Amino acid sequence: MRWTRSSASSESGTSRTQGLKPGLIVATYAELMRRSSVVACAFIGSTTARALAGLPIPLFFFFVILLSGAAPEKHLSVYSVAANYSLPLAQLNGHDYVGLLELLEPLGAVNARIDGEHWRLRYDRVQAEFTVGKTRVHVQGREADLSAPFVIENGRGLIPVSSLSLILPRFLGGPVTLHQEAQRLFVGSVATHFTASLTGENPSRLVFNFTSPVRPTVSTEPGILRMTFSRDPLVSPASPMLTFGSKTIPSATYNEGGGAAVITVSSTAPVMASFSNDGRTITIAAATNISQKTVSPASLPAASPSAASPPSVASAGNASSVARKYFAIVDASHGGDDRGEALSSSLVEKDVTLSLARSLRQELESRGISTLMLRDADANLTLDQRAGMANATHAAVFVTLHASSSGHGVRIYTAILPYESSGGDDRGPFRSWSMAQLSYMPMSQVTATSVAAEMQRRQIPVRTLLAPLRPLNNITAAALAVEVAPQGSDVAQLSAPDYQQLVMSAVATAIASARDRLGTSP
Repeated sequence: MRWTRSSASSESGTSRTQGLKPGLIVATYAELMRRSSVVACAFIGSTTARALAGLPIPLFFFFVILLSGAAPEKHLSVYSVAANYSLPLAQLNGHDYVGLLELLEPLGAVNARIDGEHWRLRYDRVQAEFTVGKTRVHVQGREADLSAPFVIENGRGLIPVSSLSLILPRFLGGPVTLHQEAQRLFVGSVATHFTASLTGENPSRLVFNFTSPVRPTVSTEPGILRMTFSRDPLVSPASPMLTFGSKTIPSATYNEGGGAAVITVSSTAPVMASFSNDGRTITIAAATNISQKTVSPASLPAASPSAASPPSVASAGNASSVARKYFAIVDASHGGDDRGEALSSSLVEKDVTLSLARSLRQELESRGISTLMLRDADANLTLDQRAGMANATHAAVFVTLHASSSGHGVRIYTAILPYESSGGDDRGPFRSWSMAQLSYMPMSQVTATSVAAEMQRRQIPVRTLLAPLRPLNNITAAALAVEVAPQGSDVAQLSAPDYQQLVMSAVATAIASARDRLGTSP
């Protein structure tokens, strides 16, 4: 969770967040010209760049953009028991290179030093020596030959990617599998396998079962549903082409490249994906037949409300008369391209919030509280989409989850509404989008107080605060944000199942105890 907050607190223990600053710095024209000239120099040389700088502004930027269209940076995806991560590749003399120190850092204790033309590296108890411009290397007293000369660039020791399957086992003491063309590296036996089978008739469903939880991004286009596995060590089945006896879903294919695996499902009608079994099962079915139990990336609303034309929402009096299918809405913040806070070198906020959301859903449902997760995969939802989907269910309580590496324990936020004149943009029975939370704020604060009290009973450090944190002010239900930080200094605690269960069970217990009041709220 990334914002600037003050440390001021009231006597009641509730703080009002101030000084939130947008993450946008507007550069002056002169600065833009300077930066653009630097870009131009990088691609076309300083002489040509100086000539371009004399062009009229529109032509200058046109040429800079045209000439700086470099090929996208290549990355190597690494999968291991310790961590899954991605590293940039350097193209040198027709070979792909990767930093060996950076590759080994997430896997264990490693250090390196430069001694003239020699680069010496130590990983755990294994020592190695590399020489600039040479292919011969020494690892723990044994010689090996790289497929291309060793390189030092900006202090980083680079080795050719094609040599990783030869060199890494000598450091790690175990098998390493390199899919070089796909830019994927598997350390140890970490591969995730899958099966695909057709079930049911008229309509039929295509069910994928995976040996480990997966978090693909899902996209659709006419006749195709595509699942991209960027962070999962998914490997090919026996045949990459799968055919099914279904008119709706005739086939699926597996391929990999660019550091990711992709499953492409062909269909003759619009289809959607639903996730179950904690991410181990994905079901593909016709859009009109998909279960409403889960929300998948493919089922997201196509458009979100624009800033120029904010939507209106039904007033509290109308919402209360609608039967509720879900009592609670759980929102795992961030997702997709929005990684959230980098909690550590191998842990990002969007992954922690998804895990927390799944834990909270389980805790709530075990207490008999029907719960809907807004995202149960690595999906990118806008704030307006989250609010719109939550409001459409007419749930009693909305909980959005964040994670942070700063501070200790849990912080609970309720909304600060923007200042508007009496009535704002209200139109008859409809309330303005930015003020939708107004009638629900008392119940939001009661719920936040209940959650904080349960945290204290469990000796979890907790603070309650106010913040202009969207989408809280757009929600037509009791709404709060729960931000989880480690209890101590170890950020890894954020991904520990026992700590997640401790915090989420406290949230669920508090909501269950306030169920009667929440059920009768506006």
